[in-house]
Amino acid sequence: MSAPANPAHRANPVERVRARMGAALFAKVGGPDGPAVRARVHETPGPRWFPPGSAIRVVHGDASMYVGGIRALLLQSLHPLAMAGVAGHSGYRGDPWGRLTRTATFLAFTTFGTVEDAQDTVDRIRAVHERVRGRAPDGREYRASDPHLLRWVHVAEVDSFLAAHLRYGARPLSPAACDEYVAQAATVGARLGAAPLPETVADLRLAIDEYRPELEATEAALDAAAFLLREPPVSRAMALPYGMLASGAVALLPDWARAALGRDRWASRTFGPVAAGLVTRGIRWGAQATRPTRNVD
Repeated sequence: MSAPANPAHRANPVERVRARMGAALFAKVGGPDGPAVRARVHETPGPRWFPPGSAIRVVHGDASMYVGGIRALLLQSLHPLAMAGVAGHSGYRGDPWGRLTRTATFLAFTTFGTVEDAQDTVDRIRAVHERVRGRAPDGREYRASDPHLLRWVHVAEVDSFLAAHLRYGARPLSPAACDEYVAQAATVGARLGAAPLPETVADLRLAIDEYRPELEATEAALDAAAFLLREPPVSRAMALPYGMLASGAVALLPDWARAALGRDRWASRTFGPVAAGLVTRGIRWGAQATRPTRNVD
């Protein structure tokens, strides 16, 4: 979420390219309401949940989130009940960019927005979760509001965002800052109803291991992986850079997750990080054409 760039920079051809790239990316991720959301998040006065410079702001404000987001979706898909809810209610195939926009808006408000807007956003998501329920293909019932399922979604996201930042982030995090990120993310997850949540990196790793017996590459999970990796909803011009980001996301998955999804190829584990690093730096360069207005705390 950013403010308009200095018009004087537009005279420079390189800056014009950067501005167009940044604007196109923001329009795709932010959606039609992006400018209004951006202004509300960054220009509304009032206290925030997290102060400037905090670990969660560093992680969620970095271009590495694009890689982390793809990794999180792949990892989350391995829980049959969570995947059943996504397949049955999220519309990820019919409106994938809409789903991305909603996720980006949630992260923007809860990370950078005012306390009031952040809580309103959480309350709306909780209301949606209360309505999402059904039965998985294996007959088991699921509820999106189930604290155990919410916990899986949370730990998969936090682990993915942190892994992507540690590999591709512009500002490296110390071990203490990594723990700070996990703890700060837990405060948001708890407000959504997830419990119990890890507050250190060590506990985050243990939490993921605890879910291993429940995880499975179901037909729905493999279908979601194929959609994300082989038939993504992007234009021809975006297909190559998206594929490079996705390759980096696959490379960051745990070995067991890659194997379960049938993606344990040498090429993805060796060239993927290099490719994703190049695209992440390109996104960061383009996004610098517009910078967020300073929060008024």
